[in-house]
Amino acid sequence: MNQAPATNTFDSASAFKPESSDWAVTASDLSRTVHLGDHALQILEGVSFQISRGESVAIVGASGSGKSTLLGLLAGLDRPTRGEVQLAGQSLSKLDEDGLAALRAAQVGFVFQAFQLLTGMTALENVMLPLELLGDRDAEAKAREWLQRVGLGERLDHSPRQLSGGEQQRVAIARAFVTRPAVLFADEPTGNLDTATGQQIADLLFELNAGGATTLVLVTHDLGLAQRCGRTLTLAGGRLVDESSR
Repeated sequence: MNQAPATNTFDSASAFKPESSDWAVTASDLSRTVHLGDHALQILEGVSFQISRGESVAIVGASGSGKSTLLGLLAGLDRPTRGEVQLAGQSLSKLDEDGLAALRAAQVGFVFQAFQLLTGMTALENVMLPLELLGDRDAEAKAREWLQRVGLGERLDHSPRQLSGGEQQRVAIARAFVTRPAVLFADEPTGNLDTATGQQIADLLFELNAGGATTLVLVTHDLGLAQRCGRTLTLAGGRLVDESSR
């Protein structure tokens, strides 16, 4: 059975600053089981590791190995059947859903394969949105700055439909970094892009990761992309079977 829902809410006063710790992410004995009728499907089993602040880590493995499930647990988008995650110094099991949402808003950025932009908003408005949700009065200025940094300073007023796939992913990256998150989770960030554009997006991700204190955790099938990370975690059959550093 899944762990019982937590009852404590996230302390918004500490939401904007990670608690003191050398670790950005800690996974302890993580397991995830899904019940389909009378059948129990074990997706993850006994996964443990730590990720330092500012580190870049790739999670790799064959389809069905549990990569995306693990990413969801680390980001607090799902709860483990057993085990514990600490993210930016916060124990996720102690947070209710509102607390998890507050932590993600303040400390976590996401980049997805499918971009996840709001089509009814301009590029500028998409990047402003997470700052506005945090009540940041400088949301527009910061969003403009980040769109400039990703090379879209002349495309601020374009909707996602008016942008190429590579440009949409640049908007998504600007949106992910604009809050200066403690951790950025990327799920197949180059998966929907051609080789040349994917290379540009990868360059941008690592440039922004190297230029700040943001920890980068990415799931990918692209071994070339994984090799650019400082460390690679390999999953097979829901278990962590290899861990290599560069």
